[in-house]
Formats: sequence, structure tokens, C-alpha cells
Amino acid sequence: MKIEKYTFYKQNKNDTIFWVDTPDTIGAFLFTFDKQKTYNLFADYPQNLTPEEKAVFDKENPDWANFFKSI
Repeated sequence: MKIEKYTFYKQNKNDTIFWVDTPDTIGAFLFTFDKQKTYNLFADYPQNLTPEEKAVFDKENPDWANFFKSI
């Protein structure tokens, strides 16, 4: 995926995580910490995140963290 063609946005202005706007892809939930490496929420969380990245993700996205706890 060519990341430069997408727009980044934050859910809240103080968040660390950027979400990737993917208007041409249905159902993709992509996010990044540095606008370089992207993660796919359903494919990469939590196993491909560092412990520090997971902690930040869980803090900023408690609803998603709770969703994955029940799986």
C-alpha cells in the first residue's frame, strides 16, 4: 500500500495515534504511530505491536481494547 496517497487524522488532538483515511477501501482500520509504519487493526492488534505501542493504543482506544478482550 502506498501510504502517501492517504490522509492521516487523530480521533482527539492530544492522541499519539494517527488513523489512516482509506476512502477507496471498505472495512480497513489502519493506524500508525509515526506515519511510516502502518498497522491493520484486525490483522496486527495486539501481536504485532510493541508493549509500549499496545499500551498507548489501549489508552487512546479503550472501546477497541475492550472489544478484543472479548475475542
